[in-house]
Amino acid sequence: MSVTPEAMVEQLDKSSFWSRLGPRDWGWVALVVVAAVATLVGFGEAMNRFDQGILVGTAVGLVALGWYWRPSQVVSVVTAALSLFAIWRYDALLDGAVNVGSRTLAETANGDFFLQFLVSSQSAIMWMSALFVLATVTYIGALLVRSPFAGRVATALTWSGATMGLVGLMVRWRESYLINLDYGHIPVSNLYEVFIVFAVMTALIYLYYEGRYQSRNLGAFVLTVISAAVAFLLWYTFDRGANAIQPLVPALNSYWMKIHVPANFVGYGSFALAAMVGVAYLVKQRLGGDGENDRLPSLALMDDVMYKSIALGFAFFTIATILGAMWAAEAWGGYWSWDPKETWALIVWLNYAAWLHLRLTKGMKGAPMAWWAVIGLFITSFAFLGVNMFLSGLHSYGEL
Repeated sequence: MSVTPEAMVEQLDKSSFWSRLGPRDWGWVALVVVAAVATLVGFGEAMNRFDQGILVGTAVGLVALGWYWRPSQVVSVVTAALSLFAIWRYDALLDGAVNVGSRTLAETANGDFFLQFLVSSQSAIMWMSALFVLATVTYIGALLVRSPFAGRVATALTWSGATMGLVGLMVRWRESYLINLDYGHIPVSNLYEVFIVFAVMTALIYLYYEGRYQSRNLGAFVLTVISAAVAFLLWYTFDRGANAIQPLVPALNSYWMKIHVPANFVGYGSFALAAMVGVAYLVKQRLGGDGENDRLPSLALMDDVMYKSIALGFAFFTIATILGAMWAAEAWGGYWSWDPKETWALIVWLNYAAWLHLRLTKGMKGAPMAWWAVIGLFITSFAFLGVNMFLSGLHSYGEL
């Protein structure tokens, strides 16, 4: 008798969380604590109390994530190793110099094989882009020809793409300080950087659900939206030179950015995932629904993934909105000013609040909710990108 993905998840949920923790998980705690303490010892003097608080919160979050989702431990370790290797190469070649300027930094990277072709921020981001596109093609092929091997390859490519994207962000963070100490900032400050964050977040959230439900056949849909983001990123890089590291806009020079933007993009990534699962749901329903030889997961499973993705995204988007209001009060003297970005953030929030309300109180499921999730992606996309293209306001930091 075969066990369905839904039954596997239900069985996993019933088992005790603490009973599943083993030596690897406690070793993970030790590793994160050592890394956090080393960071405080090495850079504590340059960090204010808010930065130190964010570091501690990040360490706690990494421990919790690693316990709940073990593959994240591997991604974190590989990302840290590659990032530290890149930083070591820069430090060795620049001999401890700072304020070297973007030209010198580029010349340094181009003069070193590993930096030029693998672990400089731009190299890593190009690897991310290529791997995500290859993963999309492979997922589509695996779905069409029903190849488990191709599905495993697609999953490996997606993990690799997400890891290289994280490496690119981490190394870019260090590069901003090498160019000029006054430029130094976490790389979530403009459209170029947040598109990388969006692609990585969406991929990681998808990989979580892929592993949880033991089904790879939604990858053809979800990776398509990631490839669309990659296409924009490449155009933005080569046509507009958006990959150049610029000094931070004064209003963004705040510890709030380090928590507000990442929380926002967990929300955006979850909403994008729900929309693409909604597309898969509608395609399957149009082809006749559940059957013995289905390529796609059951309608019930996809409905559950849509619901959980939107619930996750809504929670993080709510937190991000609250954090944004607190940041606005500090920067502009008021929690809310009906700026276009704020107004559209409220529209996005109300849209998904209504979706969840009808799901939880009225039990609505099926095609109407799938259509709503798809339409929600267009609303979210306008709030994310359209506002920057067509409207102006206090949040005009990412114009095309």
